Amino acid sequence: MAKDILIVEDEAAIREMVGFAISKAGFDLRQAADARDAELMIANRVPDLVLLDWMLPGVSGIELARRLKREETTREVPIIMLTARGEEEDKVRGFEVGADDYVTKPFSPRELIARIRAVLRRASPEGEDERIEVGPLVLDTAGHRVLAHGEEVHLGPTEFRLLRFLMGHPERVYSRSQLLDRVWGGNVYIEERTVDVHVRRLRKALEPSGCDGMLQTVRGSGYRFSG
Repeated sequence: MAKDILIVEDEAAIREMVGFAISKAGFDLRQAADARDAELMIANRVPDLVLLDWMLPGVSGIELARRLKREETTREVPIIMLTARGEEEDKVRGFEVGADDYVTKPFSPRELIARIRAVLRRASPEGEDERIEVGPLVLDTAGHRVLAHGEEVHLGPTEFRLLRFLMGHPERVYSRSQLLDRVWGGNVYIEERTVDVHVRRLRKALEPSGCDGMLQTVRGSGYRFSG
């Protein structure tokens, strides 16, 4: 079954250009011109991925991303931000609200399709059926669930991948650049500071269970998972 992509973009020309490329690549496409239309479409059917413009009329793309990551039915839907705002501070803000990737306008349709495929691969890796247990923390890849002391921990797709990688390589220290290569993929061009953003979010999710201390910062080197 073709993946369902929702583009939320108020500029008709960009929707048309992106829509043509997405359809040609074999994805199903739905289009919304603002956050209100997008929320109605998502309520009808949750998409596999959202392409989200930052500067939308009314409710901004950043606010819509925040809402989607807050709701249980949509918190694991990958989001790619589309925006003309290319400053590092803006990108970090996008990642902090839950974006999985960030494409700066103007962009080529070919690059966008490559980014979509990469994010979908990371969100739904095939052929993996794995259960990792470290102390009170259990990660079930097949069920896409994390349990701490038997209670479920709700993580976004990027935090889930980051935790899975680190739990699978306990006691080893990985630099930010190594984590970008291993978790995000070597063809993703994002700043190393992005790793810090997702580590903070992962620790915050683990904090109620007391497991946040298992994710350790090694000064000057990177991060380590220790049971």
